[in-house]
Amino acid sequence: MQSYEDVYKTTGAFSWTELMTPDPKAAVEFYGKLFGWTVEVMNMGQGDYHVVKAGGTSVGGIMATPPEAKGSPPMWGAYVTVPDTDAAVEKCKALGGKLCAGPMDIPTVGRFAVLQDPQGAFFNVIAYSPPAG
Repeated sequence: MQSYEDVYKTTGAFSWTELMTPDPKAAVEFYGKLFGWTVEVMNMGQGDYHVVKAGGTSVGGIMATPPEAKGSPPMWGAYVTVPDTDAAVEKCKALGGKLCAGPMDIPTVGRFAVLQDPQGAFFNVIAYSPPAG
């Protein structure tokens, strides 16, 4: 059986989920009690990022709604692993989808973009950085 770490780096796999909310502290408390998640807080320079863990495995994150998305309702977003974010963006556009944000680099993590399919659904793609070392 593959580990979660192996699966989330598989091309085409839903690999990460992330909640953007105006009140991350309240969300961490709610979901922690609901699902038994533990949280590791990381300072990302523009605020804290809360890595949520299930059974000790990092499975998602909770963050404050960024200024450029102010006014958006709290929402969960899904990330799909791709080998090349920029190529996925171009293919999405060629298929009638739209680029909404990015591509952007997350230091030591990878490169991601926020996309929208032709029917209006938003999703994220990410190409993970190779492991350090």
